[in-house]
Amino acid sequence: MWKRTFLQSALGFSVLLFSSFSNSEQDEPQKPSIVYILADDLGYADVSPIAPDYCKIPTPNIERLAEEGMRFTNAHAGASVSTPTRYGLLTGRYSWRTRLQSGVVVGDHPPLIASERLTVAGLLKKQGYHTAIVGKWHLDYTYAEPETGQRISPENTSGRSAGVPLGTIIPDGPVTRGFDYFFGFHHHRAMKTIVKNDRVIREIEPVEMMPLLTKKAVEYIHKRPDKQPFFLYVPFSAPHGPIVPSREWEGKSGMGKHADFVMQLDWSVGQILKALDDEELTENTLVIFSSDNGTSPNADIDHLENQGHFPVAWLRGHKADIWDGGHKVPFVARWPGEIAPGSVSDETICHVDFMATCADLLDLQLSETVSEDGVSFLPALFSKSLNRNREAIVHHSIQGNFAIRKGRWKLIFCAGSGGWSTPGDKQALEQGLPKIQLYNIKKDPSETTNLIKRHPEVVEELTSLMEEYIEEGRSTDGKEMNNDVEVELWK
Repeated sequence: MWKRTFLQSALGFSVLLFSSFSNSEQDEPQKPSIVYILADDLGYADVSPIAPDYCKIPTPNIERLAEEGMRFTNAHAGASVSTPTRYGLLTGRYSWRTRLQSGVVVGDHPPLIASERLTVAGLLKKQGYHTAIVGKWHLDYTYAEPETGQRISPENTSGRSAGVPLGTIIPDGPVTRGFDYFFGFHHHRAMKTIVKNDRVIREIEPVEMMPLLTKKAVEYIHKRPDKQPFFLYVPFSAPHGPIVPSREWEGKSGMGKHADFVMQLDWSVGQILKALDDEELTENTLVIFSSDNGTSPNADIDHLENQGHFPVAWLRGHKADIWDGGHKVPFVARWPGEIAPGSVSDETICHVDFMATCADLLDLQLSETVSEDGVSFLPALFSKSLNRNREAIVHHSIQGNFAIRKGRWKLIFCAGSGGWSTPGDKQALEQGLPKIQLYNIKKDPSETTNLIKRHPEVVEELTSLMEEYIEEGRSTDGKEMNNDVEVELWK
């Protein structure tokens, strides 16, 4: 039913669409539920369906998702680290348009998402969805004393505790940004501190986090009312450090803790799929699995590669870098009866596209003031070309360096990795390398040959386009918007 409605949309039968949504509730197709599972520091080839020749870690549940759905070969995070990716996923806007010009947030600050900004959770909530986040927030919130409501500052934040007493109130957390329910933590340096909705409720050990999040995500699915669609966002803590697989997963892979933790992550994904099966929700639920950025060097990449597992496959760099190893991510989508089983899409997509995709899914016209950088990838799920109103996507490194990607070209506005790999920018300049990098990604996906001297016209075109994206406050068609702060292209 839903697929038929979409096909009408693709053909431009807007009148028919209007009619279909104007029918009685009995005749209206039931809106699909949406589950978005986001791994943490999981590399492009850390799971088997994406690049099987490079992956030695068994991930049968994510493989099941790919066999029953679609895998994308060219999906990207909005940045090569956590916070900016999560901001873009929830808002459809690049995080570098905010106060966060580099790095990540650390909590105990006003939220990075402004109170007046519509999130994808808020969008879906307005359409009758129940909305939940189970997992890592990492977009800042503050703490308040429960009786007086006065802001308090954390004390003794060592040992991965947020450093606030049980009962502390979170006055500006996820439940004030479109979510009906929050169970999770802020970020890994505060992952002992569990928050439920707007209150700190308990402290746990990091090794307990993945089993607890899995339990709560499954519990949430089992408690859904029959007819209300839901949006469940599950930003898991694995395989980010501390790399702490549960005892039953220790040694399972034979390749070390990172691989063990990835196997546990896969099991958690399987538990969510099983809960959907048990509640007979699988058929009308869009499930997406992806990662926030590339593999961290904390995973001991050299050790894994010596055992035949290459977490970022042929890509250059890793987490934090401006090269593809930093932001190219695994991306799998399943929607039985709608997405062709075992299908593959080579479309270039980004997490910032999620909000526009949800709007497209529900046949909604977004205001020009939201999702300034997002383009719907819904057509790709039906093996159709994207209706693009954006020429290129933008990448951002932990140090705040930019890159822009258009077709086969990727232009990088720094001399080195822009992150943790070598050479870093200072080192690259000392080696006499150019201050910008241009790669033909189609012919040179490992970003080895800088082509700036051979294609100055491409450098000029993409530099101009990047400056335009900054100046206009958006990368999609529409009225000009303001960035929250002045954005500098050259760092």
